[in-house]
Amino acid sequence: MQWRVRPVLPVAKLIGAAALPVLVAGFAPDDLSRWALAAVVTAGIVAWALRDLLIPVRLAADADGVTVLAGFARRRRLPWSQIETVRVETGTRRGLRSELLEIDAGDAVYLLSANQLGAIPEDVALALADLRTVS
Repeated sequence: MQWRVRPVLPVAKLIGAAALPVLVAGFAPDDLSRWALAAVVTAGIVAWALRDLLIPVRLAADADGVTVLAGFARRRRLPWSQIETVRVETGTRRGLRSELLEIDAGDAVYLLSANQLGAIPEDVALALADLRTVS
């Protein structure tokens, strides 16, 4: 089983990256420092979007364990014996409710949002529990 970034996210990031120079041109066409800052921010957003396009799978699982994306583009394989808990962390901040899938591997904790998974974290946690009981 695999869970991947929702396709709309990299598209939205690329639209935002394209809009940033347009905004700078409209509000500060002669300010070189703002153009430089816009170029750096645009490059960062494009790199972030490219990661979503080139490495969309954030979590993969099978009967032997899970593979998670660690850092910018590194994958880490975790056997089920190394995973202590899999749970959904729910919180409210500024009136907005958020859910994160938490995979606790002892030495590291991996947090994945619904946008990163392309699914509801509770559903992913149930699927992982089913896979874990099979192994």
